[in-house]
Amino acid sequence: MFTVTYSQLNVWLTAFLWPFARIAALIATAPVFGNMSLPSRVKIGLAAFTTIIVAPTIGALPHVTVFSAAGVWILVNQFLIGIALGVTMQVVFQAVDATGYFIGLGMGLGFATFFDQQATGSGVVISRYMTTIATLVFLAVDGHLQMIAALVTTFQSVPVSANLLAPHGWQTLANWGGSIFSAGLLLALPVVVALLIANMALGILNRAAPQIGVFQIGFPLTMLVGLLLVQLMLPNMIPFFVRLFDSGIDQMGRVAAALT
Repeated sequence: MFTVTYSQLNVWLTAFLWPFARIAALIATAPVFGNMSLPSRVKIGLAAFTTIIVAPTIGALPHVTVFSAAGVWILVNQFLIGIALGVTMQVVFQAVDATGYFIGLGMGLGFATFFDQQATGSGVVISRYMTTIATLVFLAVDGHLQMIAALVTTFQSVPVSANLLAPHGWQTLANWGGSIFSAGLLLALPVVVALLIANMALGILNRAAPQIGVFQIGFPLTMLVGLLLVQLMLPNMIPFFVRLFDSGIDQMGRVAAALT
């Protein structure tokens, strides 16, 4: 008869549950995987399947009972590490979303919003367009696979333990957010400056020839200029997005190392 002792059951649970917590937290917060349209069953199944593959490669785990105070604390630590890594990549997509917001605001399309399922609220149309392009590029360059590979690597740099997470890791994540948003603003800067020049030209035209009716032609003209500039920038945006994704993958390792 097949019997299982409590110590054996505890070893099996720890070998699966603690890595599963880190992987599931990343999948829940990371771009693409954390999309609201993706069913929760798929996310849990993907996290479990990845854990089954990764668990044998992790190495020795703390000899702690799963449901003890130390075991619960380790579980919380793994959730926090996974969330930090997922947010690190999510910041990249939020910077792209902010780029579309700045461009749409300059084009006069700040009011053109629709329901965003990912943010469970209204989103600017240009922002959703930019985010969709970035998502397609992310999948095309296997960014989702690189993200999972970076997560697996963190089990070596940040082993499963009950040690307190260093606050320097959260500071590193905050500094990363500031630097990546400045990169998103630089991406939107050419369109914003061109639209500013167009608005200044319309203002001068309104003073020189008021009978033209600049208020009637202003909005269609700025929208046309903005769309043309976005179309012209699109071939250069894709390499820029790839560099952002590579930086985000590298930053995941830095944030994980700073948490130890």
